[in-house]
Amino acid sequence: MDVKIEGSWKQVLQPEFDKKYFETLTNFVKKEYITGQIFPPPAKIFCAFDLCPFSETKVIILGQDPYHDVNQAHGLCFSVNDGVRLPPSLVNIYKEIENDLGIKAPVSGNLERWAKQGVLLLNATLTVRAHQAGSHQNKGWEIFTDSVIKVLADRKENLVFLLWGTYAIKKSMYINRSKHLILTSPHPSPLSAHRGFFGNRHFSKTNEYLKSKGLDEIEW
Repeated sequence: MDVKIEGSWKQVLQPEFDKKYFETLTNFVKKEYITGQIFPPPAKIFCAFDLCPFSETKVIILGQDPYHDVNQAHGLCFSVNDGVRLPPSLVNIYKEIENDLGIKAPVSGNLERWAKQGVLLLNATLTVRAHQAGSHQNKGWEIFTDSVIKVLADRKENLVFLLWGTYAIKKSMYINRSKHLILTSPHPSPLSAHRGFFGNRHFSKTNEYLKSKGLDEIEW
């Protein structure tokens, strides 16, 4: 199957695009866009990959579902379009960055600036029905995004995986700890941030690790 995605990703993921499950998933997603309101816009489904090529990926942050309200989701986990009110989890991410690094929270919740520095902002499920959280789970996206994690972990070295919350932490089974840094904590959601997300210092720890490997630090 010919999928419109950034070139270095297309090269490593083509085996997935040729599998039966991906054809079934694609047919499901196409029908959903025709029959209902689906987020993000079709051209933004693979935005995380387009802004952060495989060859330049250094850090992976894993979310679960795209935001499901109007004009929020644009293909990057935890990120929203410019001008959109900051979601609670992102507010808490910004708070931790300020506590950790002293960087004041920006007005915008658009995290494209991170993606362009090599941060893959990957949701486990890449599409969702409007106002129906989890509506595209268990349709095949998770098989695909698990494969993304595996190909990164297998083919690259010295990556940093930021896994927040029980769902994301389970993905550590695909990652070789001797080749990569895995940082885990509770999710930044208001329901769990006070149980250990605040104070995790993941942003400074990421930069310390990257610097130790001779890689450029992320300007959070």
